[in-house]
Amino acid sequence: MNLDPKHPYTPFLHRVEKPARYVGGEYQQTVKDPSTVRVRMALAFPDVYDIGMSHLGTKILYSLLNKHPDLLAERAFCPWTDMERELRARDLPLLSLETATPLSGFDVVGFSLQYELTYTNVLTMLDLGGIPFRAADRDESHPLIVAGGPNATQPEPIAPFIDVFLVGDAEEKLPEMLLRYADCRDAGMSRRDTLIELAKLGGLYCPALYDTRLDERTGFLLVDRPNAEGVPEKVQRVILEDIDRYPFPDDSPVADAEAIFDRMSVEIARGCTEGCRFCQAGMIYRPVRERDPEQVVETLVRAVEKGGYDEASMTTLSTADYSCISPLIKKVMERLKPEKVSLSVASLRAYGLDEDLLDEIRSVRATGLTFAPEAGTQRMRDVVNKNITDEDLERTAHRVFSRGWRRMKLYFMIGLPGETDEDVAGIMETGARMKRIGHGYHGGRAGVTVSVSSHVPKPWTPFQWCAVDDLDTIDRKQGILHGLSRRYRLEFRRHDARTTYLECILGRGDRRLADVIETVWRAGARFDSWDEHLKWDEWLAALAHHEDIPYEAFTGTIPVDVPLPWEHLDMQLDRKFLERDYKRALKDKLSPPCGKPVGAQVHHTNLADHDADERILVCYHCGVACDMDGMRTERAEFLTKLGALEAPQREVEELPTDAIVATEGPSVTPPPSKNGKKRPRHVKPHDFDQGEPERYRLRFAKTSPATLTGHLDFVRTLPRVVRRAGLTAYYSEGYHPKPVMEFSPPLPLGTPGLEEAVDVMLAGTVDPGTLVERLNEAAPDGLRFLEAEHVATGRRKLSRALRAAEYVVRLEADWLAGRTEADLAAAPERFLAEMEVPWQVLRKRKEKTVDLRPAVETVRWIADDDLPPGTPRGAAGDRHLHVRIRLDADGHVRPEEVAAALLGADPGFEPVHITRTRLELADRRPEPVAV
Repeated sequence: MNLDPKHPYTPFLHRVEKPARYVGGEYQQTVKDPSTVRVRMALAFPDVYDIGMSHLGTKILYSLLNKHPDLLAERAFCPWTDMERELRARDLPLLSLETATPLSGFDVVGFSLQYELTYTNVLTMLDLGGIPFRAADRDESHPLIVAGGPNATQPEPIAPFIDVFLVGDAEEKLPEMLLRYADCRDAGMSRRDTLIELAKLGGLYCPALYDTRLDERTGFLLVDRPNAEGVPEKVQRVILEDIDRYPFPDDSPVADAEAIFDRMSVEIARGCTEGCRFCQAGMIYRPVRERDPEQVVETLVRAVEKGGYDEASMTTLSTADYSCISPLIKKVMERLKPEKVSLSVASLRAYGLDEDLLDEIRSVRATGLTFAPEAGTQRMRDVVNKNITDEDLERTAHRVFSRGWRRMKLYFMIGLPGETDEDVAGIMETGARMKRIGHGYHGGRAGVTVSVSSHVPKPWTPFQWCAVDDLDTIDRKQGILHGLSRRYRLEFRRHDARTTYLECILGRGDRRLADVIETVWRAGARFDSWDEHLKWDEWLAALAHHEDIPYEAFTGTIPVDVPLPWEHLDMQLDRKFLERDYKRALKDKLSPPCGKPVGAQVHHTNLADHDADERILVCYHCGVACDMDGMRTERAEFLTKLGALEAPQREVEELPTDAIVATEGPSVTPPPSKNGKKRPRHVKPHDFDQGEPERYRLRFAKTSPATLTGHLDFVRTLPRVVRRAGLTAYYSEGYHPKPVMEFSPPLPLGTPGLEEAVDVMLAGTVDPGTLVERLNEAAPDGLRFLEAEHVATGRRKLSRALRAAEYVVRLEADWLAGRTEADLAAAPERFLAEMEVPWQVLRKRKEKTVDLRPAVETVRWIADDDLPPGTPRGAAGDRHLHVRIRLDADGHVRPEEVAAALLGADPGFEPVHITRTRLELADRRPEPVAV
């Protein structure tokens, strides 16, 4: 593998899965000179790159900090287990992506705590970063370790590892904290005195500044009074009142390795009004704050243009409760459809959308809809405060399946307070009813997936006092569901019951659990949220070892009149409000959503009709200060901006419950037919004329770090480069449109290509020289376009035009030691003199024997001075083979196999470094346009 020789990971990245996770170089990454800033911060996400690159909070803070003249932010993600092994084998540190700086080289390292089962990953990153685990073991030479995110609202299980928790919204408080830290550092203050100064800012919880006490009644270890003067008794959550002051970034780094949510996502609001009693986020992110819809539209359009995405997403906890969601979706789609960009809307309740909008959403390629009824019976939905009925669900199914959707996903929970076996069975019975409705529209070809997780009682919710089901109970309930899924022929997905148990312990536990986390980490626990990596026996052993910790208190029912391990923090939620709602749940009583007009029907409120009226809005006095008048005024302003109040309102057919529009890939809506009428729904939305396609053949070089992008990721990246260059790709037709491109044979991961080729279909003509310039301006590091030519109709396809590939194979001097110069010099001639060269190869994980000789046209030694420009050079004494391989021969021959056979090595030997230097095309024109 030929990479940047200066990067410490270069010698072994070919050994790990997705090496692009570890070296940066993504399009739109920010690299600042550390000498120009006061504070350098590493944004450390304790999960794999693929997940972390989808995290909106990281994108917000990365942009915010790097736009500040005195601050710098770089990224680091938890290395996958294969990469951790390689780092430990070589005693190398975990490095940041932007400048390959060890975590110990930053002033501040900040962790985003999204999930309890990533806590062992925090320790992995600290250890590989060369930073002591425990805050008590660090001194002024170590970085300040900060943590935020939803789990910072119950930080005790991980508190001994963290210096400062930022509780609440970070946009204003984090830069303030970093600059105050710089002041303290520059003044020569001790670590403890620095923590005291930071705590005085408010919203920052420093565990070392608080004593603890044991509660005799529960056995909980509680946080007591502060042990330093000036430190607040309770740390109050930071609430950013106006999120429009910090627009969502439109220039985030574009992932090289495919991210879990591989699209441009924009947060449109923060907080939720629904009041689901199990949902921690719905409580701790109150009050609801909406982004200006015009800002949302412009951010999405700019972000798609800058990043080259073909899919965009609007997201928040409850998108349907955004006051002008229908006109906003229409406005966004109006801007994105001409660019062939599809729109995904998370957590969208379709009852607020009229028929025209649903049809418009349907025109975007959608493979299915996802709904979250949460419970299988009406009684249980009332218990959890899910404001939908069985009739709502059935009406939803009719509207969805009648509009052409063939698949529906339903999310449920088991283990809810007061649940019976009848409630559990109701989950599959609900799925069966939905499937019967779908079959009525699609002749038995509709599919329904039922996904079931187990309820985990979370702090700061009305269910925080509830017990979690034990493992035997969860297994029994899952068995009921499995049997019914077979009876009703439903696809059934379940969550691992063991992670539910651990999540509850870590979610409601106290500071002593840090010992358990460290113990199980030392026993090898990593990526505990991934089923295949969960070391259950090690967790049980660690829990048993620390026998003084009352786990039953963390997993059982908690009396409502006892202090809790997280109540030294102030979420601005009134405890009495949570108690009242808990008691209502135990009586099967529903509480209508807050922030809606009093007297409006719970399930059928059209926000565009009602939010601007003068009726009193529902308020439960939860403790969070909501400006109801301001909320009403703001919503009216937003509706006016989008023109929603100017148009006459009409009664709409309602589609209740939570629907996520699941879209993938590019899309475009069919124009009206020539007579001006709508096209019928059975016409595929992409079967219409895009004009005549124009084919361009591009030559490009792929060097480090682009060589770390696998072929499938490169196939995903190139259309984004075309889009960023302001070019219009020509798309295939049907429900799954893709840019029409044809690639030359893929290179192995890490292999440079000095002259690759791809045919690209564009909707329109462009000057070839201009085309190359624009593509290079939009290309990521390591990808450079060399030349372009317009391919006239009738010319051969790229795959048929390919004649041969030329390679340089570098063999390391150590491996060649012991071979005579005469033997090495004669080896190419001996190989070419053979009639057959049978060789054992591995193809698609199967061994087979192939004849190498027919495909090899030439093989010869090449002197260093004769190497093609750009070929990576090795150490002194390394030798280079030039190999020319026919691409139209039967079977596929690899240059390393030729080198091994030529020198009599074992198949699969590694001391080679390959560069593809040239691709020869049979019909290549003599003078293509070059830049």
